[in-house]
Amino acid sequence: MSAIEIKYFNSFVLKKTVNNVTSGNAAYKPVFPGLPNNPADYPNFEANTGATSDRNWIIEEARVRGGYNNTATSYGPRAYLVENSNEQSVRVNALIYSGVYNSRTDLNETNVFSVGEEITKAVDPNYGSIQKLHALDSNLAIFQENKVSNALIDKDAIYSAEGSGSVTSTRLVIGQITPYVGEYGISNNPESFAYHGYRRYFTDKYRNAVMRLSRDGLTEISQYGMSTFFREEFAKINSNFKEFTFTGVIAGSAATPPKLTVNPSSDLVNLEKGMLVSIPQTSGSPISVTIIGIVNANILYLSNDPGTPAVGQNATFTKFIKDRLLGGWDIHNKNYVVSIQDKSEDTITPDTYSTLSFEDDLNGWTSFYSYEPKFVGSLKSKYYSFYDADIYEHYDQSPNHIRSTFYGVTSNSSIEFIFNANPSIIKNFKTVNYEGSNGWQVESFLSDAEGFDLQSSAQQQYNDSAKLVRSFDEGLYTESGVPYRAGFNRKENKYFANLINNSVARPGEVFFGDATTGIKGYLATVKVSTDTTTDLGGLKELFAVSTEFVVSSR
Repeated sequence: MSAIEIKYFNSFVLKKTVNNVTSGNAAYKPVFPGLPNNPADYPNFEANTGATSDRNWIIEEARVRGGYNNTATSYGPRAYLVENSNEQSVRVNALIYSGVYNSRTDLNETNVFSVGEEITKAVDPNYGSIQKLHALDSNLAIFQENKVSNALIDKDAIYSAEGSGSVTSTRLVIGQITPYVGEYGISNNPESFAYHGYRRYFTDKYRNAVMRLSRDGLTEISQYGMSTFFREEFAKINSNFKEFTFTGVIAGSAATPPKLTVNPSSDLVNLEKGMLVSIPQTSGSPISVTIIGIVNANILYLSNDPGTPAVGQNATFTKFIKDRLLGGWDIHNKNYVVSIQDKSEDTITPDTYSTLSFEDDLNGWTSFYSYEPKFVGSLKSKYYSFYDADIYEHYDQSPNHIRSTFYGVTSNSSIEFIFNANPSIIKNFKTVNYEGSNGWQVESFLSDAEGFDLQSSAQQQYNDSAKLVRSFDEGLYTESGVPYRAGFNRKENKYFANLINNSVARPGEVFFGDATTGIKGYLATVKVSTDTTTDLGGLKELFAVSTEFVVSSR
């Protein structure tokens, strides 16, 4: 390093006035704005060669006109910001808000975050990250993994200072944060959130609970007869992403547009947009592309040209999946619907799910459904669900609509309940009766289990069960031109049938199975379902089911 001699009184040096370019004076551009564009006018203090490439410095005097006592130059007023660290900071337990937006005056400061104002608000980090925010009137519900809190928003808060009688009013965007009573949160499943009116619903996987937040605070609605069910089902849910891979045999490809034809290797294969595809090449490394469209079951549009893969080779398909606790509001029935979805990581083990609904008027879980939605929600008076990028309307009342059909698959509707009158008496259930529409059958009629008996070094448990009770139409048969009913018969618009025993022989029994009528037990679990022929897809109503029993003589 060499010293720079300054020949001017009370002056200072500004460095790097021009770029160091050697292609001629015309190519020189001053770095500092406002400087002349001719580098030949700049004195050279760095070297004495006279070459224009050395002119990287310029002299300015510190005094006006260079006088000894004249006014000195200064920085003048400066706008500056002091930051101890300019590194990115992720605060999972804090809120931040921007400037205001007013559509009437075209004022939009949503991209303004002034650090000179109090624009952040933090909650207790011990309760985990913030997963969901929901504003209702002038209150903001803050859902953390392990806590639910309430914050005042956009209102004047009046408070008195401690130890003083003075009253102060302050206007805050986010005011005081008050936690709700109860150690409950939304875990890592904000997709379970739904609301209607002043009630909000969500799941807490960590505590095996389904929660309701209303004016009276937090209520664990999963305890209404379903605590064991949710404990077992939530234990299957994994919060981490899973990698799902399978192979398909390449049948052909085309470069314009990028397209690939494959033969799925399994009936359980579910091709979706966004999946990664690793395509082998005749030479070199495999090419990775993404599915951006699906024509049918095996023709895929890709994100770029796959080249010319060899026909007959295996392509590897990969997607990342996650178990879900999906929630939504059914405005038609006014129920909270939750779907517990356990995703499989292979093509052998099928996905498992349970979709059920909760009704506030009954404070109970009313129905299980045979559909697995990707998203559910209500609009006006309609309830919708999404599946494979298609939207479906539920409770369609059109004449040609087939009931109990979800996503093109028709299933039987069923109701399961328990007969348990006089619970301390062993009964013999003789008949089953119901009031309602034609087309119902008794799919199962099962007594409670007796204790285990040791038989041939194996424990054997016995139940009494009845044969299938066919519906009014399906049980019809004729003998010698005379019609008979093998199931329900109808009299005065009420359906009734005898119960035929279908149990295995117990030790010491002489008559068993269809040689006897009725089933014995303290209680009976009954499943009534629609048949497969009577007015298929039509309206079926069931008002009441009853049974006739006598005290068992055993």
